[in-house]
Amino acid sequence: MTRRALITGITGQDGSYLAELLLDKGYEVWGMVRRSSTLNFERIAHIQDQITIVQGDLGDENSLNAALRQANPDELYNLAAQSFVQTSWHQPELTGQTTAIGVTRLLNAVRTVNPDIRFYQASSSEMFGKVHEVPQTEETPFYPRSPYGVAKVYGHWITVNYRESYGLHASSGILFNHESPRRGLEFVTRKITHHVAQIKHGVRDKVTLGDLDPRRDWGYAGDYVEAMWLMLQQDSPGDYVIATNETHSVQDFCELAFAHVGLDWRDHVEQDDRFRRPAEVDLLIGNPAKAQAQLGWKPKTSFSELVTMMVDSDMNMVEWEMKHPPW
Repeated sequence: MTRRALITGITGQDGSYLAELLLDKGYEVWGMVRRSSTLNFERIAHIQDQITIVQGDLGDENSLNAALRQANPDELYNLAAQSFVQTSWHQPELTGQTTAIGVTRLLNAVRTVNPDIRFYQASSSEMFGKVHEVPQTEETPFYPRSPYGVAKVYGHWITVNYRESYGLHASSGILFNHESPRRGLEFVTRKITHHVAQIKHGVRDKVTLGDLDPRRDWGYAGDYVEAMWLMLQQDSPGDYVIATNETHSVQDFCELAFAHVGLDWRDHVEQDDRFRRPAEVDLLIGNPAKAQAQLGWKPKTSFSELVTMMVDSDMNMVEWEMKHPPW
């Protein structure tokens, strides 16, 4: 029988890659979106005719019950959230309602509609925050340093609680930073690669960033969605760190991105305290040994391949935009 999956946040970076993966595996794919006056299906436009869209909102449990009954999925992937860390300081309550309490509403909907649905929760390395050990594992204590990180900790632990309390097949992927050409322009990695392309094409001369010292474990989103799927294929649920076990600074990312188009980053990068976080996370690096041993998963794309992939994509996009101005 054809398996059916419902993805919340299907129009986002991870949702689009996961939808592609599941379609390739023969799944019937449904995507949940919030009703809005403007809906952006750009990331899934190439596969939209293969996906069934259902309306639902993490702020409204009744709509989640209705979405689950309509989609009737075997697997549910919760990727929806207010996911931009910087915004979480400006909108902490909204972040808590969607990224934290929204997980509870969705788990309650699973219990109500069909407790046999296998559930995936998108946890985050931002939960580790002010890290207690290096590298971080599934056993590392959490110390979040942003409202987003705090909300993700709640979402993570409520998933564990419902798994243990109600016997749900509910797993969490503690994903470290994962990027792609589909990353939103507000995220620092995509901001860098898009500005590199604009600078190379003469559209602008500078990119303004905050702190260049924080180090992250950066991987490719297309690799990481496979780990999500693998978690829900296991006989028993669990929590898994998904990472590369390498760390690079924001400056490293800049150096590689600019060098790829023959530029020196020092000639084009400016720093501005407006882009600094009130409480910064200095170092994140994950140990994916459990995922490798139990899921058979490991990253396929190197850091340099990821950066050059993103720069090349933005170079093509900026070139196309210059040939097709909006006027």
